[in-house]
Amino acid sequence: MDNLRWVTVLLVLFYHVIYFYNAKGVFGGIGGFYEVQPWDAIMSLLYPWFMMLLFLVAGISSRYALGPAVPEPVEGVEGPHHLSHKEFIKNRTRKLLVPATIGLFVFQWMAGYFNTQVAAVATGSNPFGDMPDTVPQAVQSFIKYFAYSLSGIGPLWFVQDLWLFSLLLVLFRVIGKDWLYRWIARMEARFNEASIPFITPVLCVSMLLIFIGALFSITHPRPETADGLWNLYRPVTYFVLFLLGYYVFSREYIQEMLAKLRIGSLVFAIGTGVAFAIVNYGKNDTDPIVLESSLCNLYAGFAILAMVGCFKAWADKTSPFATYMTRSSYGIYVVHYLVIASLGYMMKMYTTLAPWMMYVILFIAVMLLSPAIYEVVRRIPFVRWCVLGEKKR
Repeated sequence: MDNLRWVTVLLVLFYHVIYFYNAKGVFGGIGGFYEVQPWDAIMSLLYPWFMMLLFLVAGISSRYALGPAVPEPVEGVEGPHHLSHKEFIKNRTRKLLVPATIGLFVFQWMAGYFNTQVAAVATGSNPFGDMPDTVPQAVQSFIKYFAYSLSGIGPLWFVQDLWLFSLLLVLFRVIGKDWLYRWIARMEARFNEASIPFITPVLCVSMLLIFIGALFSITHPRPETADGLWNLYRPVTYFVLFLLGYYVFSREYIQEMLAKLRIGSLVFAIGTGVAFAIVNYGKNDTDPIVLESSLCNLYAGFAILAMVGCFKAWADKTSPFATYMTRSSYGIYVVHYLVIASLGYMMKMYTTLAPWMMYVILFIAVMLLSPAIYEVVRRIPFVRWCVLGEKKR
């Protein structure tokens, strides 16, 4: 699970390199170099599933951290340490909510500054309009700083969603005493006693829930409302994946079965992924109509199953680099977009580099500078707490 998480984070960094110069009209990018760019198809191969997978892994990790809501101690056997609900909420608030609120005003405002410049290029207008001359310069600067900070949320929408889901999970555990998890365990035992593979109904129900969760996007968002934010955060879709991770995919039996089915899942994922990329070639992958399509969610489902199965079978190992990435991937995720927004903007606006060079430079920069920025930030006591949610090194 640790390896699966940090590899997915690196895929997010790679995705943002392609996304920043996309010609599909995906919101937030500065725009492409050509009317249609074949390499934008990489976005179609990643976007449908990689954030879903991060929420699934977050759900699995939450189960490992919390353990059973109603402990069943075994005499003479000391179980693993699990967090109490209070410890879990405190930990998640510091690790998630602090960087996504206070951290915006300490660090992310810098990315927000470049985001507003990118928006000005994309829309051809001044995002602040013309402020009256009667407004003092200090007030204008504060207004801009506040706007930059809010514009710096960027990829931290994931962190905000995850904090909310963590609170809801604790509420579910307190009210339901983990009855659903225990019911799934009983069903698994009955299927195994009958020599029937329990994985079959699990996969069918999981796929159905992914399809249902995707239907809660607003198909025709109204520009004057918060519809666009709802479609960005996709709370229902991602909460479904978070709960699937907690209740279903955290079970050892399910992971072992997915490992056995990894080749079939991988073949289906590649097939549906190629088909999805072809069907949506040149289209905006974040369009709710695209995200609600059967092909999109079929591909997302198989890709998630394949990733979990393949990592269970082939990546259940570690190394010094993997250990470092396990510890650092979250912090790298938090700070990486400053590199994308600043360097990507300046190369597009102030250089005449060939497009392929911009992609290469931006990719190398985000992979090297993001860990470097993270290492600097984590060594500054108060800033470390604000930006990364870490109390000490």
